[in-house]
Amino acid sequence: MGEFKLKTIERVKSISKEDFIKNYYKKQKPVLIENLTNDWPAKTKWNLDYIQSLAGDQVVPLYNSKPTKGTQKSAEPVEHMKLYEYIELIKAGPTELRIFFFDLMKKMPILAKDFTYPDIGLKFFKRLPVMFFGSKDSKVLAHYDMDLADLMHFHFHGKKSVTLFSPDQTKYLYKIPYAVHNLESIDMANPDFEKYPALKKVEGFYTEMNHGEALYMPSGYWHYIEYLNGSFSMTLRAFTKKPKTALRMLYNVAFMRHFENVMRKMRGQKWIDYKETLAIKKTNKSIKN
Repeated sequence: MGEFKLKTIERVKSISKEDFIKNYYKKQKPVLIENLTNDWPAKTKWNLDYIQSLAGDQVVPLYNSKPTKGTQKSAEPVEHMKLYEYIELIKAGPTELRIFFFDLMKKMPILAKDFTYPDIGLKFFKRLPVMFFGSKDSKVLAHYDMDLADLMHFHFHGKKSVTLFSPDQTKYLYKIPYAVHNLESIDMANPDFEKYPALKKVEGFYTEMNHGEALYMPSGYWHYIEYLNGSFSMTLRAFTKKPKTALRMLYNVAFMRHFENVMRKMRGQKWIDYKETLAIKKTNKSIKN
């Protein structure tokens, strides 16, 4: 077992649009901005009690960090629960269960009054602010976002750790074909360099996020997340203007995702096992070359 070579993500108290574009966006370099939400009502209002007070009777799908098997889709909930009850659960203590991609504008649009889109040089897609919830023991498998958007990720109520890997590290991460994640058997918190030797070459970035802080995750960056206590986050996304990246995004969304689910339905576990074997073979071959 070992540890990845990680640099601490640069922290700034605040930043101008010009500095952000020059030093981070154009360089596609992550940065954590501590005070970007200081003028938001959300900075003082958003906590688990507040979200719970707005939950009503709505039911949410819940996910864990276990890999899907057989004919299951690549991202499939393990159970459903009332949002109010789920928040009670993560208040009480550790759980693997988490909420993934909670569409704020559809599920709780009143929250849109509590934040503004930062004037930082990103053209945000305002129809899709999404939220994520978890507790200690909730882990988000290493992946990059299928739509290849630039992400501004805001955290509230508690703490969580975020590990990022730039797209040029993909060749060492045992990426699964026709997917945006790596081998789900890899423990990203304690990687096995003997079993997966390419991981020795991986370099990345690490930070811990506190209430109200914002993390810029550039397009295509892998992220592995561990919740350190009951808390939640919101992501704002800005889609790429680069033609090559836009074509890759269209391929991922319009073809790859659907092809993967069709193959899982047709071939089940054999398809998953084939892809995992191929990922190991290709990645190990790349380091030999």
